[in-house]
Amino acid sequence: MKKPFWQRKTLAQMSPAEWESLCDGCAKCCLHKLEDEDTGELFFTNISCRLLDAESCRCGDYPNRVSQVPECLVLKLSEPETFDWLPLTCAYRLIAEGKPLADWHPLVSGSGSSVHSAGMSVRGRVVAEQHVAEQDYEDHVVYWVDG
Repeated sequence: MKKPFWQRKTLAQMSPAEWESLCDGCAKCCLHKLEDEDTGELFFTNISCRLLDAESCRCGDYPNRVSQVPECLVLKLSEPETFDWLPLTCAYRLIAEGKPLADWHPLVSGSGSSVHSAGMSVRGRVVAEQHVAEQDYEDHVVYWVDG
């Protein structure tokens, strides 16, 4: 039996459709992050991008997201440092590190809702950025992002 594409291809070898299908729909990458200037440590908040549909965990304007949100994280193989800004559970990061996808990943489970059923998405756990003052972001740091 032939292995699935994510087990036999590198990220660079994937087609655009395969690349996009790696997204598990958790929306953790759509959360605001804070970086400790001294240590470089990254902290996720429960504050979502204004474009995030918190129920579906999908971008409300994916094709135009960068023009609307210039700081939107766009993954590029030519910029591997962007992968450090992804949660440890992210398929892009896992594949880049040579690790397997989680059992709850939709490509593994065969179900698009498995990420939500497993409690791995941000569904029901976020507040939209327009409801939080930037000086209060530190009050919204969360530790559930990677597990």
